[in-house]
Amino acid sequence: MKDFARLFAAVDQSTRTTVKTEALAAFFRTASESDRLWTVALFSGRRPKRAVTTTQLREWAAERAGIPLWLFEESYPIVGDLAETITLVLPPPEREDDLPLSHWIESLKAMSRLDIEARKTQILAAWDRLGTTERFLFNKLITGGFRIGVSRKIMTRALARATGRDEAALALRLMGGWQPETTTWHDLVEAEDPEADASRPYPFYLAYQLEAEPEALGAPEDWAAEWKWDGIRGQLILRGGAHHVWSRGEELMTDRFPELARAVDFLPQGTVMDGEIVTWAGDQPMPFATLQQRIGRKTVPKTLLRDAPVILLAYDLLENGGKDIRQQPYCARRAALDALLADLPADAPVRRSPLIPFESWEDLATIRADARDSRAEGLMLKRHGSPYLDGRRKGDWWKWKLDPLTVDAVMIYAQQGHGRRANLFTDFTFAAWNGNELVPFTKAYSGLTDEEFRKITNWVRKNTLQRFGPVRQVRPELVFEIAFEGIQESPRHKSGLALRFPRMARWRQDKPAQEADTLDSLREMLRLYG
Repeated sequence: MKDFARLFAAVDQSTRTTVKTEALAAFFRTASESDRLWTVALFSGRRPKRAVTTTQLREWAAERAGIPLWLFEESYPIVGDLAETITLVLPPPEREDDLPLSHWIESLKAMSRLDIEARKTQILAAWDRLGTTERFLFNKLITGGFRIGVSRKIMTRALARATGRDEAALALRLMGGWQPETTTWHDLVEAEDPEADASRPYPFYLAYQLEAEPEALGAPEDWAAEWKWDGIRGQLILRGGAHHVWSRGEELMTDRFPELARAVDFLPQGTVMDGEIVTWAGDQPMPFATLQQRIGRKTVPKTLLRDAPVILLAYDLLENGGKDIRQQPYCARRAALDALLADLPADAPVRRSPLIPFESWEDLATIRADARDSRAEGLMLKRHGSPYLDGRRKGDWWKWKLDPLTVDAVMIYAQQGHGRRANLFTDFTFAAWNGNELVPFTKAYSGLTDEEFRKITNWVRKNTLQRFGPVRQVRPELVFEIAFEGIQESPRHKSGLALRFPRMARWRQDKPAQEADTLDSLREMLRLYG
């Protein structure tokens, strides 16, 4: 565990990619196979299930520290992180053991079979045997909140350096539904059959947001354009007589979208497509809110299948006839995709995402302005000669999104942030006018600078009206421009509305609260863009 703690410190304390890569590579060269396997799992989002509740952890930590629970609860929002708060209040360990990472993970997994008192005994014993950083990491694993600022690409590159294996091949091996409990280091990294799992998806190729004008990309004839659909990115895989559907987040979603099972009736085996899963009616997608009803469901009732049917809008072909064609240029892959889908019947669950013809960047800008009419977020730009790579790369794929929708709102509640912003008020609730009443309709916590957050924090402390635990009600005086990507009806909110991806675009210090927007203006946005 000490080696893993040193690795965590090295990657957490540096912003340099080279430092993080070399630290990971050094760990992969020297750690035991079980620790290497669990490190790959943790760094790719595979964590042991939570064995105890956070309420129990807070109570046990306060008891072990010899402090009243109320003092712990007051400390928690100041620190901003439960695992760190526990680490700070606990007394020094009675002794420090150097047991491996895999030992502590196995002990956490075994806790699920114990009663609560036995779990408490084991956790207290662990706290007394771990140093500060190891204890912090153990707490992160207990709470299920282990996160680290290392991308999958950096981890894969480090793994390639440590093992001498091809980085692209390793990226493919790490995809799919593998779990550290059901595989070994050898099977995951070293075995000679990386295609053993017929359901395995390819690593997704991700685009950067286009910040400059598209003219900077060069001649328009070198590029293809299509709508950036507002759905769920997914791969449809047809191999071995079956079909599989994977999300970009490596979640197997086959059972959630049973409509796509019919793809085996229309498409040959040995086919892998990249596309967007959307709910569909007539000749265009339905609002994203209809798709949201299906995202978290393991089974889909007949009424939802009827009211929110899905299709795959395919825009790339990664495997054709059982052959990996990702290194072929985009124009060739797209031609093969079009040929494959050309004669499908109208009721097939897969359709081509249409390419958008254009002759100049000015023409394309005009088309982009009407993206919302097609229920799209903007445009995707892809260089004709580009291969299908893995991860986020600059140069060949760009997303040219629409400018966000905006509304001016009044801040009515404030809460302290987490991590390095734990001493600042950064999480705010915003309201719009409904007659003479301010009605809350969204929360936001990003978009401003640290200096702005410091100024707002000073203002909050001087203008608090009431406290509700960590939340403060403040004077309704500050106005902020809230940017968001979409708006939809929501019976769960008092306003009846919900925003997609809200963030603070700017602090409107020039605007009094009385001039903020109204619920009627938000409802008009819902009518136009919902």
